[in-house]
Amino acid sequence: MSKKNVAVIMGGYSSEFEISLQSGEVVCESLDPTIYNIYPVHIFKEGWYHVDTLGNRYPVDKGTFSFSIDNDTITPDVVFNTVHGTPGEDGYLASYFELLGIPHTSTGFYQAALSFNKRDSLTVLKNFGVKCANSVYITQGMEIVPQDIVDKVGLPCFVKPNRAGSSFGVSRVAEEKDLLPAIEEAYKEDFEVIIESELVGTEVSVGAYRQNNKTKVLSPTEIVSENDFFDYEAKYLGKSEEITPARIPENETKAVQEETLRIYELLNMKGVSRTDFIIQDGVPYFIEINTTPGLSKESIIPKQAREAGMTLTEFFGILVEEALQA
Repeated sequence: MSKKNVAVIMGGYSSEFEISLQSGEVVCESLDPTIYNIYPVHIFKEGWYHVDTLGNRYPVDKGTFSFSIDNDTITPDVVFNTVHGTPGEDGYLASYFELLGIPHTSTGFYQAALSFNKRDSLTVLKNFGVKCANSVYITQGMEIVPQDIVDKVGLPCFVKPNRAGSSFGVSRVAEEKDLLPAIEEAYKEDFEVIIESELVGTEVSVGAYRQNNKTKVLSPTEIVSENDFFDYEAKYLGKSEEITPARIPENETKAVQEETLRIYELLNMKGVSRTDFIIQDGVPYFIEINTTPGLSKESIIPKQAREAGMTLTEFFGILVEEALQA
């Protein structure tokens, strides 16, 4: 049986491109080269390129998502998506690959776009009884009355870009005077901003994925940040402790895993996702769902896969095979 060509896409157009490159490199290192031909593909605003181990760049034909190496044209059989933020996590690349008929490891374009938009995903899930923090949505140019926002969400609160990841542009606001500067900071990432009540409890993150057309849920990871919240430094610069499995009672573990499964299936997800919660008074409150979660060695999903007894080679292979069968 001939080996399948796997393009591992990484990079992207957002502030998360460096994190994405780390994720992509781990996937390339981990996939089994006896089963797959592995082609790293860097996606940037200035161009899309297959980049080989020597750093040689081969331009990608965006009309077919193919590239030529020594007069051989390579068209991937499947794409492993590790692009965080736009265009990999917000549905643009999913719709592109679906138009080309190339299978990919991430969820569908609608699910990606919906989950990447915090306001819209919260609105949908609340209708199904998923518990979430109180929130206010604003857009750049709107008149803002800080007191009105505080009356709705209270203090402390969190100010977040509506469509961004890795905690870029996120601030915890404890005093009303700090609200407008926090909003301006969030506007650097997105012209839409969501402001949420602070939930007090244990922060956990739970992975889910599909195998043989069945949703599997991983063990929760407990997040203990040295900073005010699980920000960029905490996520990527060692300023947090991530404990897998989480140190929570068995009934809370069961509740948060069941809610992860319910959300994954309510949204009709595919591929691997990571859903974040605050468990407050024993109840999981949904924060957000990430459809191209970090896969670098420091990331949560690889830790959960290892906790489940899988090597990254096995886990990433499951994601590729599931995409090929879809």
